[in-house]
Parts: sequence; structure tokens; C-alpha cells
Amino acid sequence: MMFNSYLGKSGTQDVFFHIFNHLHQNGKQVILTSDKAPVDMQDIEQRLLSRFKWGLSAELQTPDFETRVSILKNKLYRDGVEMPDDIIEYVAKNIKSNIRELEGAIISLIAQSSFNKKEINIELAKQVVEKFVKNTKREVSIDYIQKIVSDYFQMDVDTLQSKTRKRHIVQARQLAMFFAKKFTKASLASIGSQIGKRDHATVLHACKTVDNLSSTDKQFRKYVEDLTKKLSV
Repeated sequence: MMFNSYLGKSGTQDVFFHIFNHLHQNGKQVILTSDKAPVDMQDIEQRLLSRFKWGLSAELQTPDFETRVSILKNKLYRDGVEMPDDIIEYVAKNIKSNIRELEGAIISLIAQSSFNKKEINIELAKQVVEKFVKNTKREVSIDYIQKIVSDYFQMDVDTLQSKTRKRHIVQARQLAMFFAKKFTKASLASIGSQIGKRDHATVLHACKTVDNLSSTDKQFRKYVEDLTKKLSV
């Protein structure tokens, strides 16, 4: 069961609470996935959080090089395809993000070889991997954006999220909201909730303010340009 932003709504949480209880009482196994540990989740009812803590929490790491090689070899074996070890290792070394992209690169490599009647060699692998990596956009989280913005302005995240109206802190907070809207798929309400528990109107105002200051204030425009580069790496 995928745990996502929809659970931030009270009605959804109530339904989920009853579904969870029904499954648990009937001896069913429930597996939840999330990008945060239960203790770090915001806007979730305590009765749900307590249930999330009942089970085993395990952090899933990005597969290491040896694991990526094994995944590729297993896929090729299942598909009945032979491929030199140096090609497999090249793909595994350069595609690190997730298993779907790893397998997608191998599928693309096989397809390119078949359609263009080319031998699968390092040169072809480089061409396919280069295109694949360029088309893979890294997802940026709101937490990551807040950290980058806070570090840039030499403050901690708690200060950025605080209620203070000091101009430089307000601007940093507005920039964090602006980039959260630009680089994530989160709703305005979700962005506001995660950046100092503000509402969606505050986020909308922040985005408009950043747009206005970017066109009228040279120093502020530099902030936007610098942060855009840091978040686009």
C-alpha cells in the first residue's frame, strides 16, 4: 500500500484507519511504503501514527553496484538474452537511481541492437546510457529544497520555518516555497504544511512575490539563479 500525500486529508485518514483495523483484526499482513519514518510524518493523526509504529520499520537503500549487476544478470537470464559482462557492468555502474531505470536501460540497449542490427558493444552501451541518463530527471523533495535554501542563507531549517517576520528569513522561506512549487508535484497546501505549517494562500503569495522581486531586484534575482543551479544539479 503506497503511503502518499492523499493521506493528509482527514476524511481519507478516517477511512484508512478503519481499513487498517479491519485488515489487522483479520490477521492480514499490511506493508506500507513512505519517504519518511513514522516519527517524521506531519499532519497524520496520532491514532494512525501509533499503528504505523506497531510493525517493523526498515529503511530501503539504493542497490549497490554488485546488487545492480545481479539484477541485470537475472533479468537477462529470465529473458534468455546473453550479454558480455563488461556491458552489464558498464550499465550497472552508470545507472544508479532505481531498478526500473536499470532494467529500462538494458531493454533499450537490446532494442537498439535489434532494430539497427548493431552488435551490443561498449560504444552502443555508452550511447544508450547517455541518452537514458539525460532523460532521467532527479526528483527533488521539499525537505531537500529547505535544506539547500537554508544552507545558502546560512541558517538552519527551523529558522526558515519559524514565525519570525525578519526580512531575510521571510525571503528565504518564500524562495523555499517557490522552488517547492517549481520542482515538486506537491499541492500548495502540502507545500505550506511542510514549510512552517502555512496555508496554501501563503504559498501562492510567496510565489508571486518571488516572481515580482526577480524582475525588480538584481540581488534577489541572483538568489533565484544561484539556487536554481544548486537544485538542478
